[in-house]
Amino acid sequence: MKNIARILIDCKDAKGLVYQVSKVFFERSLNIDSNQEFVDKQVSKFFMRSVVSGDFEVSELESAIQEILPENAHLRVIAPEKKKIILLVTKESHALGDILIRHSAGELDANIQAVIGNHKTLEQLVKRFDIPFHHIPAEGMDRQTHEKNVMAVINQYHFDFLVLAKYMRILTQNFVDNYAQKIINIHHSFLPAFIGANPYKQAFERGVKIIGATAHFVTSDLDEGPIIAQNIIPVNHRFDWKDMQRAGRDVEKAVLSRALSLVLNDRVFIHGNKTIVF
Repeated sequence: MKNIARILIDCKDAKGLVYQVSKVFFERSLNIDSNQEFVDKQVSKFFMRSVVSGDFEVSELESAIQEILPENAHLRVIAPEKKKIILLVTKESHALGDILIRHSAGELDANIQAVIGNHKTLEQLVKRFDIPFHHIPAEGMDRQTHEKNVMAVINQYHFDFLVLAKYMRILTQNFVDNYAQKIINIHHSFLPAFIGANPYKQAFERGVKIIGATAHFVTSDLDEGPIIAQNIIPVNHRFDWKDMQRAGRDVEKAVLSRALSLVLNDRVFIHGNKTIVF
């Protein structure tokens, strides 16, 4: 039976790595459906993403590749199956709605396990798509207590990523550390500019001529995690900040969709505080 696997490698650079890995594939009569590699010459770091198909055992293939890689290499051999995600939301519907529609149409390469909201505003929208919605209010409790309640629900599910679809709460370091490199956020600004609250108003007051959106992995540093995808659109003096906000929502949806596609298809390597995207 023909198998397919994504081979993800990051390690110290060395001569002949592409040849050595390709030789492993050749010796097993595997077809290389796609292959991309990159070397960060400043730190001598090698990155490679290959998709192979053929008759192979995943564990044997993984062992064979690991043998020819430098010490402390990071290797993943992944079967291309749909990943599982949980969405966190507040009140804004545009990012959530776009994801739900793509999921319903079979265009999202993931299964949505649940949606968690700190308000009930989006509950009926979610229920139209037959997806569990958990309302976990934050009123009258401190951030740590609220996050403990959220984490209790999250941990009921098996998941690969948490997606902040306009989840308008600042996460504590404890929360972020519990799900390190698994939280994806869409920020309504072209980071690193205009971080924090109401960036469209900040952009308007600065007289910017472009606005954009940034999807990034979440770290304990607010809006400063590794960037996955970005895009921009032009604006001019006729736009007030609310016009910018309305126009920006379309950019936010497109950027988040692009970022999810990249991450769900194992095209993103986290490299320090930036990403390598194939």
